[in-house]
Amino acid sequence: MTGFGERLRSAMAARGQLCVGIDPHEQLLHAWGLDATAGGAREFGLRVVEAAAGRVAVVKPQVAFFERYGSAGFAALEDVLVAARAAGLIVIADAKRGDIGSTNDGYAAAWLMPGAPLEADALTVSPYLGVGALSGVIEVALAHGKGVFVLAATSNPEAGALQRARVEGGPQTVAREVVREVSALAGPRTPDGEWSSIGFVIGATVDRAKTGLPDVLTPVAPILAPGFGAQGAAMSDLAGIFDESAPSVLASASRSVLHAGPDGLEAAIDAHNRELKASTHG
Repeated sequence: MTGFGERLRSAMAARGQLCVGIDPHEQLLHAWGLDATAGGAREFGLRVVEAAAGRVAVVKPQVAFFERYGSAGFAALEDVLVAARAAGLIVIADAKRGDIGSTNDGYAAAWLMPGAPLEADALTVSPYLGVGALSGVIEVALAHGKGVFVLAATSNPEAGALQRARVEGGPQTVAREVVREVSALAGPRTPDGEWSSIGFVIGATVDRAKTGLPDVLTPVAPILAPGFGAQGAAMSDLAGIFDESAPSVLASASRSVLHAGPDGLEAAIDAHNRELKASTHG
């Protein structure tokens, strides 16, 4: 069985480094001429999938914008997940789950178990109840060729104080300690020369030096990078922002693509891809 990291690596080599968000928040639904309902969210998601298929490797549904509609919203999300994976897209469920023990096992069964109604290829998780608490999710992911993206240094400004805080008064930041612990966990599980299936969320707008992040991840881990487009970072700056880690970065874009509307999605995706290609090959 090919691990998620290597599947993602191959898909990015074929389709590039853009990850398109599927974020049907209420204002966008109205702008697209859709109702702010589960049905509207479903239609929105399916249109994004149709535009993204064949143009990018990865899509990332934001779970919150579906679950706000309750059971009907989850049913809509299930349809979007199935359609995206059937179209050959790798799907990251942006659910940011994180808890302990049997609760995390439940999240793993919901999002990463083959055949589950909400099955995705990877899941975003929070380490702030302890990296060790993620062991059950990680075990399920590795057993079934799935991926996990651990929040390390996020692009939202509210997170900075916590993630840059020093661990027990020492020199290590919290974000750096998360990366260290996860990398130590991933190392023995990653064959030489392959990408790890346990990646990180690191914002493109994060001051990496100030946050204490390493220049190089060992083993090489995929990085899901929000912060591009509407949040301020330019796609053309990817190589400069991430330096040696740039080839393993998924540049996540939501609003800067979705605001193009249903008729402009394909053109917006193509424009983002051109910017990324210029950055990484320039």
